[in-house]
Amino acid sequence: MTTDEPGQPGQPTPFEPPERPARRVPGDFGEGALGRATKSIYWYIVLTALMALVSLPTLAFMLVIDPSPANAPFIAIAALPLGPALSAALYTVRARYTDEDLAPARAFWRGYRLNWADVLRVWAPAVVVLAIIGFTLAHGDLAGLGAAYRIVLALISALVGVWALHAVAIATFFAFRTRDVARLAVYYLAMAKRSTFGVFALVLIAATVTWFLTEWSLLPLGGIGVWFWYQNDKPIFTDIYARFTAKPGDQSAA
Repeated sequence: MTTDEPGQPGQPTPFEPPERPARRVPGDFGEGALGRATKSIYWYIVLTALMALVSLPTLAFMLVIDPSPANAPFIAIAALPLGPALSAALYTVRARYTDEDLAPARAFWRGYRLNWADVLRVWAPAVVVLAIIGFTLAHGDLAGLGAAYRIVLALISALVGVWALHAVAIATFFAFRTRDVARLAVYYLAMAKRSTFGVFALVLIAATVTWFLTEWSLLPLGGIGVWFWYQNDKPIFTDIYARFTAKPGDQSAA
């Protein structure tokens, strides 16, 4: 079965907006088109600001080193705070749909507090592998790497990056063991082809913006990028919820 279609369509999941009360009237404050648009803009501005705040160590570090493959070990260290930041942002995007009364800052810090340790357990190994590949590519001439090996290493790094984002997303919403998160991320890397391609496209866009501009250029796009990531991986979340968790009443989902 492919995960492009959830395992049990029509079943309620923690990833879909709840039914809205019938008493809401479009003319009420905040319930018209302008009010909803203003609320959405506010949410994503706050989310982007919080992501920038948590990522400040990474951004500051990148200002003082050259972001070249030769500095891959240092870049890997600097990238460690990004995993929990992305996880908290993803958690906040879900709260935007499932709990409109929850303030974005409260949702962000709650997601950060709940998931930072679990996320780091999958994020850190991926960052280390990417650092090793980057360092190897940077010194490929000394190691005698040919063009074919460079292409293979580049493809491996792309797969590791997409796997890492799948794993971070799964660890954000499900309280599985680290090895189970890793296995599920591998499984959905192959089975959820549309989601995998969508994450790859987001990574490619981010890398292109960084390459031609600066890391700081990504900041205004942070909240919107995470929103696309959430929508892209939502079929994975719903499929995991339907197939690998117990009844909605227990603690399987975050």
